[in-house]
Amino acid sequence: MSDFLKLDLLGASIALKNKEISSVELTNAYLNAIEKTSSLGAYLDVQADYALEMANRSDKKIQQGTAGPLEGIPIGVKDMFCTKNIKTTASSKILENFYPTYESTVTQNLWNDGAVMLGKLSCDEFAMGSSNETAAKGNVINPWSKTNPMSPGGSSGGSAAAVAARSALAATGTDTGGSIRQPAAFCGITGLKPTYGRCSRWGIVAFSSSLDQAGPLTRTVSDAALMLNSMAGYDVKDSTSANISMPDLMTYLDNSIKGKKIGIPKEYTQDGISQDIMKFYESSISWLKDSGAEIVPVSLPHTKYALPVYYIIAPAEASSNLARYDGVRYGVRNEAATLDEMYELTRGNGFGDEVKRRIMIGTYVLSSGYYDAYYLKAQKVRRLIKEDFENVFKNVDYLLTPSTPTTAFELGQKQDPLTMYLNDIFTVPASLAGVPGISIPVGLDNSGLPVGVQLIANSFDEPGLINVARTLEKCADFNLIPDGAAK
Repeated sequence: MSDFLKLDLLGASIALKNKEISSVELTNAYLNAIEKTSSLGAYLDVQADYALEMANRSDKKIQQGTAGPLEGIPIGVKDMFCTKNIKTTASSKILENFYPTYESTVTQNLWNDGAVMLGKLSCDEFAMGSSNETAAKGNVINPWSKTNPMSPGGSSGGSAAAVAARSALAATGTDTGGSIRQPAAFCGITGLKPTYGRCSRWGIVAFSSSLDQAGPLTRTVSDAALMLNSMAGYDVKDSTSANISMPDLMTYLDNSIKGKKIGIPKEYTQDGISQDIMKFYESSISWLKDSGAEIVPVSLPHTKYALPVYYIIAPAEASSNLARYDGVRYGVRNEAATLDEMYELTRGNGFGDEVKRRIMIGTYVLSSGYYDAYYLKAQKVRRLIKEDFENVFKNVDYLLTPSTPTTAFELGQKQDPLTMYLNDIFTVPASLAGVPGISIPVGLDNSGLPVGVQLIANSFDEPGLINVARTLEKCADFNLIPDGAAK
């Protein structure tokens, strides 16, 4: 493996600022890595010329002593983020010719801090999926695959695969019900979903407006802290953006967790969890205890309702958000004799099966005869789920849970929608409550696939979450590289 690819984001940033390497050299190394790992299908669009242009500018800033926090760092961008004059498709056929005239706030924050864009990364279509198999241009392959191709998770599967395969130093993701944390767990990397409102949603293709949240996928916890420092921030253009300042997360990495109370929710250790995951989950509990934390059994009684609540609220909001794709203003248009027929052909041909399924579910639960029975009731139960977290955080500081019930599965093996939806069983509750969560790799199962565990914090406690996550990361000492990574 190239020496450049061995550096994590923090190490590369230090080397750049010390002028030991140049951004052009680093960016070229990653462009070569993208080519070597192209069979994984992580990238939808590679912006080689633009990346080198950005790298040149970064090298000049470093020489002038005006470097930003991420100056010269090459990253990938999930295709849910609008990038000015660069194609943004949300991995959907209906947006295959969409070139935004504006930049999302999150990516603009990253470019302002000096990051270099390598290209756009594949995801499940409109971020709807847990396997990256619903992308219009085909699935992404997990770089940890041995003989059979494995799923990288979803919807941020391209982002997770690229970071794990060393074809991006870091990547942006979006998390609606686990779409950062689940693929991070499957690919053996770190995935952080911030508090809802911590990162602006402006310029991100909308799936479920009350749930969507941007976050980083990185190799390490310190890299996630560095990325979120740049990604987060109040935005007047986003009415859901929280005007709550966040301290520098890098200053919280190595604080002691002695005396911190870690809650172990009994609802997260149920039947159907892989034995390997339970083994590493129990090891993680021991590591935190040995680090000085107090382990406290807790209960989140409404957790069992989280998945059905999510799959009422998210499709309902998706049904509303995706109504704009009608062939009139932007995106693909199928010509027809009448307006209604044009709508039908455009949406029928432009959307994939999973997106159509969720639009149909969402439209049904919002219809006049069923709104009270389904959507309104789901919102009431969501409130109870949020209250569970509020109550438990009165007694403990953080929660530790598995990230997923199983490790990565074979592509094509979980086509049944209900089985697929169960992948999000441990990540959905934090999304419904709007609280931050992070998945950290802690080992490999008997098949050689990564195992992740999840830490959850109270709203806007990303500093404390980063602190405990870094402690757990040091204990696990997971630094293995997949066979499918760039060499």
